[in-house]
Amino acid sequence: MDKKSKLFIMLGGFFITNAIIAEFIGVKIFSLENTFGFDPFQINLLGIENLSFQLTCGVLLWPFVFIMTDIINEYYGKKGVRMLSFIAAAMISYAFLMVFMAINSSPASWWIESGSEQNIPNMQTAYKGIFGQGLWIIIGSLVAFLIGQLVDVYVFHYIKKKSGNRYLWMRSTGSTLVSQFIDSFVVLFIAFYIGNNWSFNKVMAICIMNYIYKFIVAVVLTPLLYLIHQRIDQYLGKEESEKMIKEAEMQYE
Repeated sequence: MDKKSKLFIMLGGFFITNAIIAEFIGVKIFSLENTFGFDPFQINLLGIENLSFQLTCGVLLWPFVFIMTDIINEYYGKKGVRMLSFIAAAMISYAFLMVFMAINSSPASWWIESGSEQNIPNMQTAYKGIFGQGLWIIIGSLVAFLIGQLVDVYVFHYIKKKSGNRYLWMRSTGSTLVSQFIDSFVVLFIAFYIGNNWSFNKVMAICIMNYIYKFIVAVVLTPLLYLIHQRIDQYLGKEESEKMIKEAEMQYE
């Protein structure tokens, strides 16, 4: 197997793994402020009071998913990103189907009370509560993921077409900021405005808070993109690296 194929498998495996994990850990809501040991912000937006950075744990991994999107886009073009995005969406759907089957299987009677010493009176209820995400959340997450990925691809190459091979930070961070913006609003709008009848202002206010976090993280992680790019160029060799980048660009001509 050549280096080009090995690299695609490594990047694709990391991309899909992070996408699946992000979906499942996203059921937990954490306080960013408390995690770092300071008082929650009390922000008022669109008539919604006392907002703070209470985020799903999925946001911890999604920035890395979008970084992988840009790296794959750089070397394999839109065909590579599209293929991995659709595979990831299919694997996420498959994972949710398996979890649904597991939740609805009949639990062993002794297992239900097996967590009583850890103050878990009913393991089946706890299992369902953690893994049994609502249908609208699943739909919103999948739709947002696919739209965000496809938008990221085109914004990335639009910026690259205008700036050439210079300014890696501009095309990567710029495309990530646009795709994360769409991802943040689509998933919450479908999951909570359509699926749970939350008010429009409440959904939009939470979307803005989520996007502020993602915006900051995308900027902070920019040096990581350069590091990964450098390591890949060293692994492939300058000639092969430039050839792959050129072939990726030709997919947009």
